[in-house]
Amino acid sequence: MKAEITLAGAEFVQRLSSTHRGARLARRLAVHQLDEWGVPYGSELSDDVAVIVAELATNAVVHGSVPGRDFELRLTIGAAGLRIEVSDARGERRPEACEREPGAEAGRGLRLVEALAEKWGVAERVVGKTVWAECRTGGFAP
Repeated sequence: MKAEITLAGAEFVQRLSSTHRGARLARRLAVHQLDEWGVPYGSELSDDVAVIVAELATNAVVHGSVPGRDFELRLTIGAAGLRIEVSDARGERRPEACEREPGAEAGRGLRLVEALAEKWGVAERVVGKTVWAECRTGGFAP
């Protein structure tokens, strides 16, 4: 079943604690919001977004955390599809998808994002950075 979102310009924004619990909550909130927008749990888009948000939020917690600072999850629906943004307070560490040794237990997150998203990138902010990914929404009708 193709997802159909009919809320052009809709946006969801949530600040979360820079903890592993916050990263888990970001994933849950994202798929819940998609369901509210008409993309059912367990659909291909919902599952892809769950993985992307999980990876970006985990990176924000593990690599972008500054003591006492939260990270932000933002989902935006536009004419091109769904944009996922995770912003953290650390600007000096720029994420990049890199090759890892076979059997390595970490380091594949951005490769997953790269595989699931149409495109992704990093934008600087006054404080910190935003890592974003864009996904097509299938039957999106703005």
